[in-house]
Amino acid sequence: MTQPVPDLIDHLAGITPGSPVDRVRARRPEARANAQASFAALLEPAHTGDVSPADRFAIAAFVTAISAEPQTAAYYRERLTELDAHLAGRIDSLAAAAAASGPFGHYPSAALAEENTEGVRFTVPEADRAALGAPLSAALEHAHLLVFRPREASAAALQALLDSGWNETSIVVISQLIAFLTFQLRLVAGLRLLAQDPATTGDIVTIDRSETVGAHA
Repeated sequence: MTQPVPDLIDHLAGITPGSPVDRVRARRPEARANAQASFAALLEPAHTGDVSPADRFAIAAFVTAISAEPQTAAYYRERLTELDAHLAGRIDSLAAAAAASGPFGHYPSAALAEENTEGVRFTVPEADRAALGAPLSAALEHAHLLVFRPREASAAALQALLDSGWNETSIVVISQLIAFLTFQLRLVAGLRLLAQDPATTGDIVTIDRSETVGAHA
């Protein structure tokens, strides 16, 4: 069973206590705490409502798997496997088919037509839709839209979620979850690069020391 971690972003980015990047994050304790609180509220809420834990981790496993961030994807896949191993396997195959390198899509404004691009338009195959159910299938399609085709987000896209069986409260939860995951993915990737860059790490240490000296001057 996956062991709880006090700070998931630190865990995913490989940040160790006392390291230069840890000290950088420590300068913004509220932001750090809010990120962990968002994870708890969206993935481990006391009351899940209509979006079950399996639904939440299926969406998380899918979003992270299609986003080329293997370590984060592995974490969410493990959490989903603990809940439903069969569902985890199905999400694996769907994510492999849905992976892309976006963003794509068409802007609503004709003035931006030259910037329109084609790309993968993901639809859950009928056999998988029958196994997953209409609501989760629609949630995965919506997640793919927001990750790769955000310029095509629309009232019609939200209506598709309603038509599949989600209510408005659940749609808000799903949208917040996807937004959090994309934020987490970007932050983890950035922090990992920061930690791996010796020059940047040296700069962080220098700044940190100078601020410490200044504080005690």
